[in-house]
Amino acid sequence: MISNQNIWRTVLCCVCCGVRVSTDVVSEFTEKSQRASPVFNDPRVDSVGSLNLLAALGDYSDISLYCKQLLDRFGDQYVAYVNCLVPAARPVKVCQNCFLSFETLNSTYANISSDHKGPGGEVCRDSLLRSDRLMLVFLLFSNLEGIWGKSNCRNCISKDAPSLTNDTLYFLEMLNQTYSCFDQYQEGNHTELCIKCKETYRDLTSLYGDMEKNNTMCIDIEDAMNVTRRRWSKTFNCSLPREENVPIIAVSSFMLFLPIIFYLSSFLHSEQKKRKLIQPKRAPQYSSLMNIQDKLS
Repeated sequence: MISNQNIWRTVLCCVCCGVRVSTDVVSEFTEKSQRASPVFNDPRVDSVGSLNLLAALGDYSDISLYCKQLLDRFGDQYVAYVNCLVPAARPVKVCQNCFLSFETLNSTYANISSDHKGPGGEVCRDSLLRSDRLMLVFLLFSNLEGIWGKSNCRNCISKDAPSLTNDTLYFLEMLNQTYSCFDQYQEGNHTELCIKCKETYRDLTSLYGDMEKNNTMCIDIEDAMNVTRRRWSKTFNCSLPREENVPIIAVSSFMLFLPIIFYLSSFLHSEQKKRKLIQPKRAPQYSSLMNIQDKLS
């Protein structure tokens, strides 16, 4: 009986030692794997600690609920305006398609950057624009405002209400008429197109010149006119003498014929001088003949 108990004790000790050895081996293998694998060494794996840090910072936010609502509204309007700009890149329709989106974004940013106080007397300009070195809200709006300014969209938008100006609407109407004429006669020989659409294209060109002089032109009109001119001259191989070239042609023609006129006038002037020089030589001969006749008589 005693010998059997000793045997079982020996067996249990071996099992326990085996389990301990196996556990140590597994732990050592795991540590080596973690050191060798780049995944375990990536600091992003410790996401629990990061989430806890973000949650802690969120609990101690330094902006009020009113300013947070303004910031959320700004973010939604910013995304809406960018989503409008990308499809309007080609052909360029930044002003006529996205002016409403910009006006709403500009209005929200004006509320953020103003001295207007919220319900709790807080000024969101300090907390949203000046609280850190990056000033992300300011940078985001400045980039989009720069695009709006470079596009000269103010020239095509009415100041009284967010709508296109009358000059812009009239140009778009003339442009549609010109394109309708192109579509009607573009099949077959383009000679007929050049004749039939000449007046419409001339009126569009004249209107564009007036808008350029009066500074009522934005990037939409400029790009549309450039595309129209390429279609007229390169695609359809049409030409239209511009009115401003007429004085240049007249002056060039005058300068071309000026040497001919100069040499012709010089030749005529020299012939007149020759006649004047020959005439006095004949007068003395005639008078001498008269004297001889008088003596003979």
